[in-house]
Order: sequence, then C-alpha cells, then structure tokens
Amino acid sequence: MKPLASLLLIPLAAMTLAGLPAAAQEQARGEQGEARREAQAGNIMRSGEIEARILPSMRDAEYLGFAYDSTAKAYRLKFIKDGRVTYVDVDARTGRIIGRSR
Repeated sequence: MKPLASLLLIPLAAMTLAGLPAAAQEQARGEQGEARREAQAGNIMRSGEIEARILPSMRDAEYLGFAYDSTAKAYRLKFIKDGRVTYVDVDARTGRIIGRSR
C-alpha cells in the first residue's frame, strides 16, 4: 500500500511545484502594474526618471535592473562591480536615495 501512495503523491508534488513560478510571476507583474498605475496617476516617478538620476552616479558598475516595492513606494536598483552586487534604494515619490546595501 505504501508504494502505491508514493506513486500517487509524485504527480501531486510535481503539479504543486509547477505552480510556484507562476505565482512568483504574478506577484512581480502585480508590483510592476502597481508602479505603472502609480506613475500614471502622478503619485510616483517613472522608472526611467529614477534611472536617469541614479545611473550616472554608478557609471563604474553594470546596471542589472530594478524592482518596485509598492508598500515602501521605493525602487531598488541592482548593480554589479567586480563580482559584488550593490542595491540602491530610491524613494519613488522624490527620487532621493534612501539606502545602499552590498
């Protein structure tokens, strides 16, 4: 009986794991969509405006992209230089740098 139960659990586990990336994508799309709506409403700056302010100060590092946090109303820009990743957190309303982390 145990081997049969194990065989039935394998497809169930596979289906559960297959749904995880989709859930993560939905969350990411939700944050991006929220940023788009907030920018269109004039509540926050657009990502391009933030990048135009921050990228020149990080010209010696490679820019990898950004993420938006709707709760904090902040963008997190990601850079890499000499194998070290640096995050620059920026207030989405003002464009002011609010933190850096390595």
